[in-house]
Amino acid sequence: MSESTKKSQGSLVRISLALAIAASVSACATGTNPRDPLEGYNRAMFKFNDTVDQVALKPVATAYKTVTPSFVQTGVGNFFGNLSDVWSAVNNLLQGKGEAGLQDVVRVSMNSTFGLLGLIDIASQAGIPKHNEDFGQTLGWYGVQPGPYVMLPLLGPSTVRDTVALPLDITGDPWRYKDPVSVRNIGTVTRVVDKRAALLDATNLMEAAALDRYEFIRDGFLQARESKVFDGDTDRRDRKVPKNHTSDYEPEYEAKPPADSVAPAAAAAAVLAPADLVTSGSNTVASEARPQE
Repeated sequence: MSESTKKSQGSLVRISLALAIAASVSACATGTNPRDPLEGYNRAMFKFNDTVDQVALKPVATAYKTVTPSFVQTGVGNFFGNLSDVWSAVNNLLQGKGEAGLQDVVRVSMNSTFGLLGLIDIASQAGIPKHNEDFGQTLGWYGVQPGPYVMLPLLGPSTVRDTVALPLDITGDPWRYKDPVSVRNIGTVTRVVDKRAALLDATNLMEAAALDRYEFIRDGFLQARESKVFDGDTDRRDRKVPKNHTSDYEPEYEAKPPADSVAPAAAAAAVLAPADLVTSGSNTVASEARPQE
C-alpha cells in the first residue's frame, strides 16, 4: 500500500471520528424527534446537498441518461455492482453468514470471468442472489446502536454508527486501489453519475409531490437500515434490543402513508445504503437503484 493511500485512509478515519463526536456532543441540540436530535443541522446540510445536485449532478445525470445507450448504463451498473460484492462477501462472513458470504464469492468469480469483468451479471441469471452488506450493518448485527441520524455533506443520510464505519467501507472498495489515478477518478465520476441517473424518475416524482422530502427520506432511510441490519427479521431485532429499551428506529408517531403518485419514490428511498450514497437533490442515490441484469 502506497504512503499516499495510508495518509488518505488516516484522514478519512479522523474526519469520520470527528463527525461522530460532533454528532454525539450535539445530541442535546434542538429537535423534537428522538431519532433526529440534530434536525436543524441536518436540514441545512440536506439543503446544501440539494443545491449541489440541482446545479451540477442532476443536469449531468440527465444528459448521461439521454445520450448513453441503455446497455452501456446496465454494463456500468453491473461492473461496479460486481466490485461491491467483494466487500459484501467480507461483511457477510464477519457476521457469520457463511452461505451468503460464499454466494458473494461465487458471484464475483462468475461475473469477473464469464461476465466479462462484471459487465454482465451472469450470477443473477444463474439464480445466485445479490447482497448489499457494509460495515455499518456488521456493527448493527452485533448490537451496536445506530445513534442519532446524521446528514453528511455530499454523502447523504447516515447515522453516527454508520459514519464511524464509513472509512472501512471506503477502504473496502476495490476501485479505490485502481491505477492509474486518472482512470480511477474517471471511473468514480462515472459511477456517481450512473447512480444518480438511475434514480431520476423517482426523484422527479418526489420533488413534485406535496410532502416534506427531508422527513420522507429520513424515515425511509432509518426503516431501510433497520431492515438491512437484521435482514428483515424483526424477531431477531427484538432479541437484540434490551427490554424497556426504545429502538432508535421506532417512530415516535404513526407515519402517514405516501400518496399513490409517489410510491416509486418511496420504493427508491427504501433501498438506501450509506456506504454507497452520493449526493443528489433527494439524497437518495444508492447502488441498488438499478437492478443488476
